Amino acid sequence: MRVMLVPVADRPECARALNTAFDLGARMGASVSGCHIRPHRHSDVSLGAEFAAAAWRKKSTKRAPVAAKALYKRIAEEHGYRVTRRASETPSAHWVERVGSPNKVMSIIGPMSDLIIVSRPTKPDGVAEMFLHSALFHGHRPLLLLPQRGKRRIGRRVCIAWDQGPRVSRVVTASIGLLQQADEVTIITCGPEDRPGPKSSQLEEYFAHWGIEANHVRKRGRHIERELMDACQS
Repeated sequence: MRVMLVPVADRPECARALNTAFDLGARMGASVSGCHIRPHRHSDVSLGAEFAAAAWRKKSTKRAPVAAKALYKRIAEEHGYRVTRRASETPSAHWVERVGSPNKVMSIIGPMSDLIIVSRPTKPDGVAEMFLHSALFHGHRPLLLLPQRGKRRIGRRVCIAWDQGPRVSRVVTASIGLLQQADEVTIITCGPEDRPGPKSSQLEEYFAHWGIEANHVRKRGRHIERELMDACQS
């Protein structure tokens, strides 16, 4: 992974996402791209009237970019990153601002990153929920969704819910750099592996090419959601 994308506003959840991104970036030699998305002054031009109305209610869009950049710059400097306007081969903090609806902008900038990092908002909020959903459904890249309460370090122990499907396979292969940094990787399967697609043993073989050792936890598959949560808790 070379580029981590974080949508940035002057909000507590964005600060958590940025701290995680810069921590991971320092460990993996990756750049952190911070993007502030704001609506057009005229909502009918922004192609997202709901986003525009909610954003104007929260704070003026004239002040929002300044506050967002100040937050981004402060956290970047705390982690030893240099803020730049242009991307570079060496790890850096790349800052950009875009105008438009979250869905439209994320569909453009999301695919040009290796990982998108967002945090759940502490309180229900229209704008924060819009950014979360736009990253999830329109970013088209693996999404690291952080809990509301911050963690000291993300990615040390990773669980993979393996269902032999292509979506999980794409996320796993796209996350190899993160998995290589993990102290422990666990593959969880629920029920018989009788679907079309590679079995967990083949995933373990693939990991071996990358020097990744993985544990395998087998569950019965009668209550898949509960069994997955129990395995993650363990």
